[in-house]
Amino acid sequence: MDGTVDGFRYGAVTPVAAYLMACLGGALGLRCVVRSLHNDQSWKPGWLALGAASIGCGIWTMHFVAMIGFQVEETRIGYHVGLTVLSLVVAVVVVGIGVFAVGYRGATTATLSVAGTVTGLGVAAMHYLGMGAMRLDGDIRYASPAVALSVVIAIVAATAALWAAVSIRGFLASLGASLVMGVAVSGMHYTAMEAVSVHVHDTVGASWAGESPTSLLLPMLLGPFVFLLLAGVVVMFDPLLVMGDGWNGQPAPRRTASAVTAATRAPRRGSTEHPGSRTDAPADPAWSRRDPYEVPRRTRE
Repeated sequence: MDGTVDGFRYGAVTPVAAYLMACLGGALGLRCVVRSLHNDQSWKPGWLALGAASIGCGIWTMHFVAMIGFQVEETRIGYHVGLTVLSLVVAVVVVGIGVFAVGYRGATTATLSVAGTVTGLGVAAMHYLGMGAMRLDGDIRYASPAVALSVVIAIVAATAALWAAVSIRGFLASLGASLVMGVAVSGMHYTAMEAVSVHVHDTVGASWAGESPTSLLLPMLLGPFVFLLLAGVVVMFDPLLVMGDGWNGQPAPRRTASAVTAATRAPRRGSTEHPGSRTDAPADPAWSRRDPYEVPRRTRE
């Protein structure tokens, strides 16, 4: 028989929490990518990897926070631990492929098309791999049109996210882009969930006695959530990453080596600096032979 599927067991709590996790991962990832692209002294691979991991963890956490609110009234739901962890790895890896592609090749049309498609397909694969990790007393079926639409949304969202990662620079602009990313990722998830139907097995007796989704998912969500918090600490305590490019997207002025040298050589206005202490002052043999501590002798009257 067909099971009664409910994706909002706890009302708006799980959708809102899932959306916020997607926004958090997107915001941290965008700031890390900006740090790697617009500061020559930063370790580019490290910041790109941190950004990819943040976005991937945000997407994965969004999915499984939303799945806490998913239930089938006729059977209990459990999750295969190995497949659930594998879905996290897939999310981070596919986002990393896209981020490194645009990070090193730029936001060209060809690069965005390929990287966005690969990343979008990977995000969709993460979603359906996570769905495949579900264990219940029945069979999960999917409606093809909704599945196809969810994949298209994933590709468009991934392409837009990669474009934003290399094109948007200001803090407020990145924040706005992360909010849009959260809408896109959440929309992809719930579009995919509209394709789900469950055929419950006609078994006699008690339903499948698996563990509750909350008891399994909450401990597994703890690791990615702590990682996002640590990534947030890195962002907050890196002044170049938060404020280095200004709130309005304008780059902060950088002092080149020649400018620093000129500043150290130039005399300060109103300074009482002794002319003999300047490195660019002309040599004065008479002055250099004079003892600076010698008391001047009074001339005869």
